Amino acid sequence: MKKILYLFILIGTSLAYTSCSNYLEQSSLSDTTIDFVLSDPGGAQAYLDGAYEVFRDNRFHSNGLFYELTVCGSDAGRHPEAYSSQVRHIPENLYYGGTAGFNIDYAQTPWEKAYDIIARCNILISNYETTELYDKWINPGNYPDDVDAEVPNALSNIYGQAVTMRATMYYELCRYFGDVPHQISNLKIDSTLTSRDEIYEYQIAKLDSILPLMYRAGENGFSPKTKMTRTYAEGLAARLCLFAGGYATRRTDLGSDFYKDMDGNTLSFEQIGSEYSGGVYTRRSDYLDFYQKAKTYLTNLIADPGTAQLIETDPRSVGANGEQFGNPFQYVFQQMENLTVSDESIYEIAETQGGNNSERPYAFGRPSGGGGSNAYPCKSYGQARMHPTYYYGDFDPYDMRRDATVAVTASTGGGREILLSFQPGSKTAGGLALNKWDENRMSPPYYQKQRKSGINNPYMRMADIYLMLAEVDAVLGDEGNAKTLLKQIRSRAFPADMQTAKVDNYISSLSGDDLLDAILTERKLEFGGEGLRKWDMIRNGKFPEMIETLKANLADMISGLETNGYYEFENGNIISDYVWAKQVDAKSTYGHRLTTQAPDMDDPVLFPGWRGQYNDWENVGGPGVGASYGDDYGTNTAIEGLFTHIEPGSTEATALEADGYEMKDWGKTLVDYKEEYSDYVFRGYQAGSAPIYLVPINATSITTSNGLITNGYGFDQ
Repeated sequence: MKKILYLFILIGTSLAYTSCSNYLEQSSLSDTTIDFVLSDPGGAQAYLDGAYEVFRDNRFHSNGLFYELTVCGSDAGRHPEAYSSQVRHIPENLYYGGTAGFNIDYAQTPWEKAYDIIARCNILISNYETTELYDKWINPGNYPDDVDAEVPNALSNIYGQAVTMRATMYYELCRYFGDVPHQISNLKIDSTLTSRDEIYEYQIAKLDSILPLMYRAGENGFSPKTKMTRTYAEGLAARLCLFAGGYATRRTDLGSDFYKDMDGNTLSFEQIGSEYSGGVYTRRSDYLDFYQKAKTYLTNLIADPGTAQLIETDPRSVGANGEQFGNPFQYVFQQMENLTVSDESIYEIAETQGGNNSERPYAFGRPSGGGGSNAYPCKSYGQARMHPTYYYGDFDPYDMRRDATVAVTASTGGGREILLSFQPGSKTAGGLALNKWDENRMSPPYYQKQRKSGINNPYMRMADIYLMLAEVDAVLGDEGNAKTLLKQIRSRAFPADMQTAKVDNYISSLSGDDLLDAILTERKLEFGGEGLRKWDMIRNGKFPEMIETLKANLADMISGLETNGYYEFENGNIISDYVWAKQVDAKSTYGHRLTTQAPDMDDPVLFPGWRGQYNDWENVGGPGVGASYGDDYGTNTAIEGLFTHIEPGSTEATALEADGYEMKDWGKTLVDYKEEYSDYVFRGYQAGSAPIYLVPINATSITTSNGLITNGYGFDQ
């Protein structure tokens, strides 16, 4: 233990930045130290864990650019605050007024942290690749009967993790920045831009080479799903293939021969729309080659995923207080709320309860208006909000993913439920919120301090693999397999008595472009709030179409609310200006406050499902420490009129008010703030032109590169 502790201290010292100006340069470990690291699995893993820790807080997926531009940048997710309140709303909505003058240091921190991780990985990779041990791994036939040549083993698995971590960083850098320096050795600092196409090809080939050296998820005790395993590496290789073969906005100022493959051949492209702000929206002409590669990786992963599995049934029976479950989709996230790595996860970024900041549920979960500490639950800001058209218009009314994904109520922070408000803001304001993570669902909840829940960040799960392969098969023409995979995901979203109508009949009628669109829509429903929708649309060339459809749907909804006081969507759901709500004592009536799958869609307390409050806030932290209700146990919110129109002053409304319900603003608030919910959404989009969704490279990197690194897309230099 002392040896490992010493190593952590040494690594922290040797890998610290010397200055922001040399973000690509890192000090090397001493020969003595690196020999120790390379030969000892415990030391080598401890060394690599330093990179995992930076990744945990690298301002990409746990927070930062994911928080600001991805979870909120599609036709599923939006931001909670007023457009003018946050600079992040400018790039999120595609730079209204143009990119010139935008602060180019906006994304400096994630840029630097990514290259910090890359440099750490390069030290390990480069040193392993100069050893005889590495030669044994890749040429085992030259070393018969040599135990060190038998792969995978503990050390080869760690080397594979380093390669996979580095590839993950280039996946993140390229999707946010576009073309970036490709640093694959700390001995040669490459302060020039490399085309993302070359980067993708190199990293895919490198991942392919290390797969035999790695353990699959859960295999042999060396590969927990909080580490990067062969299972994750195969999934990452497939993701990179889809990005390599997908549409992206590329620069026009670098010359026609800048975009090359790994062998130096100039590429040809297919283009959608016209040039805008120095960018064109294109994909490689040979894109199908990458879909074929992706198919191989995804097929192999599904055939042997280690301990990762698609959760197709809910193992929970009826709860002790009569709660109804039967929702395998919700169970995926309940496992995370139980502080258990989900069976469905391939890779989760590990968090520690009470220690590091945890963004679930604080930023990416059901909101709470509680204070920063000792609240029930503590403050949850709720950055991940959902477009009302997503909740009302996209989900089938019987889709069990809807209520587990989108919250219509929040927590007060004092053990009570409250209807969310569409007024721009945060916590209990800001509109419909993500519901996949909720501290009320922890057992027991962590009430001591905000952002300390310890819920892991799911970076890749099996449903993504199934639907990526379905997408690939649809593009390649294997519609039979695409439908089979689509059915496996969609089946778990509907109860048994609806399988024929909602699954079998729906899928059997699909073919061609309609099948691909259905798969992409299924991904939208499956991964709400998980940050995949924006990139799905970009790489499939459908980002402009998505924006135009969303803006039209939002405008139609607002117009209907203004004109009629309600708006009916194609699926029959109705959003109205008002709903009626009252507080009830659910625990005495139902035996529980924390609701689950609603057994009755006419029950205003249990439907929509997956809301309410923790059952025993009174006794959290000891008797009398939890929320004090006094004589008022109205902890749950009963809601009427959420999906039907009730006319104010009508007989129905009068009866509800006589029963204690109060009329609450609902869709009316969308009309009151129609600029926020309609006009300002993707307000920087230029119809028929390349979408500028990327972020600029920071001034320090540009200045210190002596002109080798420049910004494109109209950003300042």
